[in-house]
Order: sequence, then C-alpha cells, then structure tokens
Amino acid sequence: MALQEKFHQIITDPTLSPKQKSNFLALEADASVPYLTVSEAVKEAMEHGIICDMFEGNAPFKPRYVLPDYGKFLKQGSEYLELEPAQDLDEAINALTILYHHVPSVTNIPVYLGQLDEIMLPFAEGLDEDTIYRKLKLFWIMLDRTLPDAFMHANIGPSDNIICRSILHIDAELKQVAPNLTFMYDPAITPDDLLRLAAKNICETSKPHIANYPLHANAFDNKGFGIVSCYNSLPLAGGANTLVRMNLKQAALKAENRVDFLNHVLPHYSDLMYELIEARSAFLHQDSHFFNSFLVEEGLIDESRFAPMFGIYGMAEAVDILLEKEGIQANYGHDDGANQLGYQISAALDSIVKSTPVTYGYNGRALLHAQGGISLDKDVTPGVRIPYGTEPDPVSHIQALAEHHQYYTSGISDILTIDETVKGNPEAMYQLCKGALALGMREFTANVDSNDLIRVTGYMIKLSDIEKFNQEGSRTNTTWLGNEAAANTGILNRKPRVISHEQTPYYGNNSGNGQ
Repeated sequence: MALQEKFHQIITDPTLSPKQKSNFLALEADASVPYLTVSEAVKEAMEHGIICDMFEGNAPFKPRYVLPDYGKFLKQGSEYLELEPAQDLDEAINALTILYHHVPSVTNIPVYLGQLDEIMLPFAEGLDEDTIYRKLKLFWIMLDRTLPDAFMHANIGPSDNIICRSILHIDAELKQVAPNLTFMYDPAITPDDLLRLAAKNICETSKPHIANYPLHANAFDNKGFGIVSCYNSLPLAGGANTLVRMNLKQAALKAENRVDFLNHVLPHYSDLMYELIEARSAFLHQDSHFFNSFLVEEGLIDESRFAPMFGIYGMAEAVDILLEKEGIQANYGHDDGANQLGYQISAALDSIVKSTPVTYGYNGRALLHAQGGISLDKDVTPGVRIPYGTEPDPVSHIQALAEHHQYYTSGISDILTIDETVKGNPEAMYQLCKGALALGMREFTANVDSNDLIRVTGYMIKLSDIEKFNQEGSRTNTTWLGNEAAANTGILNRKPRVISHEQTPYYGNNSGNGQ
C-alpha cells in the first residue's frame, strides 16, 4: 500500500511533466526489485551511511555511464538504426540526434555526447562560418529542449578549429543548462587565445570545465577517453558499469586515530566497497543481457572498457575528525598539517584501488573517483573539497587541493566561486585557470557569483529556475536536484572570492608559454 501511495503521489504531482512522472515511476520500480545478495557487513555499512550505491537500481540492467565511439558511428552508419554513413554536417547531426536516444545511463539520458569538434569537423569542410554557426546553434537548442538533463555532457578541444570556437560562442550566447561542457586544454596544442575565449565563457556562463588533456590522456593509455556527466573521466567506447562511494567522514568516526584509520578502518570498508562493486557489476555483465545490445555488436562500445568507479567523499570532515581525536587543532584546506593528512589518505586510497583486482574493470581495476556529492548529503563535503563558506582565496584554495588530483583517475573537481568583478578582467580567470592546470589539477571549474547559471556538484542549474521550482516545476529534469541540494547541502553558501592583481602574476610566471 505504501508503494501505491508513492505512485499516486508522483502521478498527481502538479509540478511534474508526464515524461518526468514516467521517469520517477521507473525509479520506484527499480527500487522495488529485491536487492542483490551481499553480506551482512555490507548491509550494515550501507544502513549506517558509510558506503552507498548511488541509486542505480537494486539490480542494475544498464551501466551507470556509457561513452559510445560516435566518430566510428558516423563513419560506418548503423544496421540496427538503418542509417548509412554520414556524408555532410546535416546528416552527421541527424545521425547523432537519433543515436543519443538509444544510449542509456543512470539518468536514462546520454551523459556523453562525444568529442564534438573532432567528430564533426570532417563534415564541415567547404562550409562557411555562418552556416556552421546556424546549424550548430539549432543543434544546441535541440539538445536542451529534447534531452533536458544537466548531466548530459559534451567535449571540445584541445585543437583550435571552427567547430570548437562556434560551440563556445553558441554556449555563451544561449546560456543553457544543458548540455554541460568540457574544454580540453593541452599547452602543446591549444593556443592561448582559445583558452582565453573559454575563460571568458566561464565569466559569463560558469561553463566550460577546463580539463588537463595530457593528464587525462596519459591515464587512459592514449586510447581515448571522455569527460561525462558532472566531470567523470572514463574510457572511450566504454564507461562505468557502477559507482559505489564511501563516506570518509563516517568511516573516520569509527577510527581511534589516523594510524587506525589508515591501517584498519579504511582497508576494512574498502573491502566492503569491493564486495558491493563485484555484486553489482556481476549482475550487469552476467545477468542483465545489456552487453548483447547493438552498441556492442556494431563496435560502438567494448565490454572490456567498462570499469567500476570507487568513489569517496567527506575528506574534509574525515581529516578534521582524525586530527581532533589526536588533540590537534588544524583545519582542512587551511593548515598544512591537515592538508598533508588529506594527501596521505588520497595516496592510501590510490594504493588500494591500484592493487585490488576486479572482475569487470579497466585493465582489471576500478577507477578512483572524488565523488561530487548528491542532494541528500547533509553536513558532509563533496569529494576532497573545502567546506562551503570556509574557502580561502583562490590561489590558496588551488594550492591546498592540487596535490590530490594525481590520484583520482576517473574524476576530481573543485568549484571556485569567483566574485563578479572578474567579468571586467577575464584575463585573471585565464591566468588562474592556466596556473591551476600547471600545478597538476585535472580540472579547473569556476562559478561567477552574479551568474544565473551555476554549478551544483558539477551539473548546471539556473538560480531563476530554483526560485520558481516549488510553484511551477521545471522542464529541466535536474532542477529538482538543484533545489534539493540548495536546501540540504549549502551550495549557495559558497564564498565568492576576488582574484587579486597580486595573485595572477604568480600563475602567469609559472604556467608555460602555450602556443
């Protein structure tokens, strides 16, 4: 009866569209299936909020994230979809539009749209700039209106080309929630004026993410990768079969001190994480029949290129708790002793993940991930981030966190909230970004305080949509998550900081010359 009441509540919700009601009803169906068989220890850790499965369904029948090889698709066409190879830009856009509706994910909407400039550029030959702009603008509008989900993610760069620049201009003009966007930056390839254009976009729209392309490419053996959903790095033609995460704050509460945490508590809960990972990925790969799909048969994805994501969050609270147990007064993100303990924990996690085999993994391993939080997380900070409202100046912020980035192959991101005065000095954003990547950050991400379009954990929302959500709902599927996050997780308490003139030359002198 309780389940029927929940169904009725969804069906009669005045703020949901029919499509959104169908999605929520499907989630309830996923959650009503008996859970996979796991040990009592795993069940207890889940009940106590130390590990969780990220709401992928009790018996997963699709991977969490899927990254098809869209370039291959455009070249070969599809027998299943009855599509010939694309011959021009119109046909390429049409083919992609069709395929997107057949690519599953945890959200039921594709989280990866492809390295769009790379796959579209061959079809733009002979077209003038205005024609390309008009076609891509219609494409961009179509994506937001037909796949209205802020976890949908496109990649561009690192090369300088007309498709890349057109998408940046269009994204700045339209200021849409979807799609999310990552610009790949490679100091050996990307000209400075193109990075400046991307940095200027951040000042206006809080997009794109800027990714450290060489760091990501090397992590995946230069065989191709994509950045999807919020900021998750995964193998191209593969993806993530599941994401399981550990609440380091709750784990730290179980420890006597840092030695006990590193030597006993962390390994214990990591073992339970792996048990849950194995159970969930085994069902997907062995019982769900997902890997019988046309995506596999036509070579767009390869089962061997999927990996579990070993996620963590609550690093800030874990460090402060362990230091307090030892009678040490220091705060994560501000004091060197606290930051060093954080790096030690990240290194320990990296060692565990790289030394633990999994049945269905990338080269037989899971991928470590600094998970960006969810809207239900209360009193715990996402990933390895500094707690909202306590952030130091932007340079100190980056210096405190950059060392973590070497460990988190499948994604790590912070969100710097910059004062709106940067709009009058976008060069400061450029210098800050370039220097952050030079220090080893995998991702540079920033919100600008006065923008309507902001990042939550990594996905985008409009503050104006949040203001009217409770009365009107939203056509964008992820607005409700942003509304819940604003109420529960303090995202609106992020502290906007000014990039001072004294700070930016530090980066300008240490970031390389670019092209």
